Amino acid sequence: VQLQASGGGLVQAGDSLRLSCLLSGGTFSKYNMGWFRQPPGKEREFVATIARSASLTKYADSVKGRFTISRDNGKNMVYLQMASLKPEDTAVYYCAADDGVWNPVRSTRELLYDHWGQGTQVTVSS
Repeated sequence: VQLQASGGGLVQAGDSLRLSCLLSGGTFSKYNMGWFRQPPGKEREFVATIARSASLTKYADSVKGRFTISRDNGKNMVYLQMASLKPEDTAVYYCAADDGVWNPVRSTRELLYDHWGQGTQVTVSS
């Protein structure tokens, strides 16, 4: 299984950006998907997760109401729509796939994700 994230860039505070992640080499609908991020000088942190059925999602408190995770099982894609971006959203964003049981606590833990993309840089200027 390979994951390819894209869509990062340099934006201004208040702007919107959409990240995309393509899964190849596996059956996309088998995986719960997650987005994590690593701000400069900090550890990687959970951002959002979506269950394989797309009916269940969970967000970090820091992005709730601003970010939306979605998936298209027909295209093997997961998306992260980011709005009202803040300088503190600056980070390398990673998509990840997990074939375990989804629940709103377990699925925020990066150690449970089996497959990771290479990351895409998002920089938000003030």
